[in-house]
Amino acid sequence: MNHSSLDTMLIFTIYGSFGPLNYLFFMLAFIFYLLSVFANVFLMLGIYFESSLHKPMYIFLFNLAVNGLIGSSAVWPKVMENVLSDTQTSSLLACLVQVFWTYFYVSSAYTTLSVMAYDRYISICKPLLYHTIMTPGKVKALLTAANIIPLSSISIQVYLTSRLSLCRYTIHKLYCDNLTLLNLSCGRSGLANLYGICVVTSLVGFPSIIVLLSYAKILTVSLKASKDAQKKALSTCSPHIITFINLSLASLFFVIYHRYSLLLPAEVYILITVDVFVIPPLLNPIIYGIRTQEIRKCVVKMVKKKQRLFQIF
Repeated sequence: MNHSSLDTMLIFTIYGSFGPLNYLFFMLAFIFYLLSVFANVFLMLGIYFESSLHKPMYIFLFNLAVNGLIGSSAVWPKVMENVLSDTQTSSLLACLVQVFWTYFYVSSAYTTLSVMAYDRYISICKPLLYHTIMTPGKVKALLTAANIIPLSSISIQVYLTSRLSLCRYTIHKLYCDNLTLLNLSCGRSGLANLYGICVVTSLVGFPSIIVLLSYAKILTVSLKASKDAQKKALSTCSPHIITFINLSLASLFFVIYHRYSLLLPAEVYILITVDVFVIPPLLNPIIYGIRTQEIRKCVVKMVKKKQRLFQIF
């Protein structure tokens, strides 16, 4: 098989349909991207500098914030470049790199959320054993697994895609995704398709099951507890539940669009892209900041420190 060169240029065709709205779309993408970066970096700095937040729950949340930065940065800088460019192109190599980071973002978000659900399960259902089970060594192992498993799995997926020969070179999408590249190939690879199904099952399906089982158990235990315990469990778990539901709905819409893309207008695809790569990275740190008491205290503390510094200068 003659494999396509990594220097092969691919052309994005969706941007021409924006017309005079290009600059408006650029400004909206720029503002939301900037807000997403600021929110996640602010949360990361708060967790890093506040010693009271050096706990498993917040260490996993720090990883989720890093993941949000990866997801938004993998898509929106290139989208903004294309919006203002006369020629919206990308090399196959750059396209594969974008595929890697976007798929890593989604899969790592699911594995991180499953680890966070497990942490909440231990905290609420086995509080006396929490520090015995969630040791620093175990936290590092869970965090490593949440990143290394998606990293290695997606690397193999991208490698299999890179081995295919392309017969078409136009992409009617805002960014590169693996399914689009498979559709551009001269012949569908059975191995790449089968491996893709296995990746989705293991990196999305299995973590989702862990999350659902963890919260089913938490719900069962909470219903038997006192009102104060129920309130505490709800305040602790609600940000995580909201984050998981938001990501799952966005992923579901993304799958539905790919299945019925010929029947749906391009505007629907743009909204779905925003739902996947803008809303979770932007809302996650805000949700955790509002719903988590310790983070709220940390934010107030950081703001007061900055006010004192401004008063000094």
